[in-house]
Amino acid sequence: MVRSTIIVRATDALPMAASVDDEQTEQALQEHKQQSKLIFRRITPNSEPRCSIESGQYTLHYLLADNVVYLTIADKSYPRKLAFSYLEEISKEFSVSYGPKVESVRKPYAFVGFDTFMSKTARLYQDTRAADASGSSNLDKLNNELQDVTRIMTKNMEELLWRGDSLDRMSHLSTSLRSESEKYRKAARNINIQALIRQYAPFGAVALLLIIVLWWRFS
Repeated sequence: MVRSTIIVRATDALPMAASVDDEQTEQALQEHKQQSKLIFRRITPNSEPRCSIESGQYTLHYLLADNVVYLTIADKSYPRKLAFSYLEEISKEFSVSYGPKVESVRKPYAFVGFDTFMSKTARLYQDTRAADASGSSNLDKLNNELQDVTRIMTKNMEELLWRGDSLDRMSHLSTSLRSESEKYRKAARNINIQALIRQYAPFGAVALLLIIVLWWRFS
């Protein structure tokens, strides 16, 4: 299930809103909340807009939209489809309520009142096992209807902590692949042109020679 959520400004990692967690949750997620600060520092304009970062028994999912990072800590077994659907709902409501104020806000947790909406929404995305126990199939139905998440980048927290991996590596890789693809297309086009020249050059030479002979004979 969704355990905790925080919303920060992407450019400077200024916290703007966060879920109000009970003492037990706060203690259990203390290390992971520190890890979330590392993630915020690693996010750049080239970062993947969606990413899941595995860390022990939890996964940190973030959504980057309009210079705002929406991050939630969820159980590792919790479906990514649901986690990102939850973040999408949070981002849409936050954008409507506070979007124009994001760039001008200066103090941390300026929109602390947004916790009410986050708490209400999180309850809708309850644990799938709880939903099954209550005989409800709505959560499973929603999970099946959501868009595919295979393109969401997945990282391990150790890769960020110890190997210094970047969250925008996949973006750089995509840019590199597009560049290489363009080079290959140009090379293939040149090869095709050269093949056509080799194929039809003898005919062109004969035609040119014939024209010269006819011109010389009848001029």
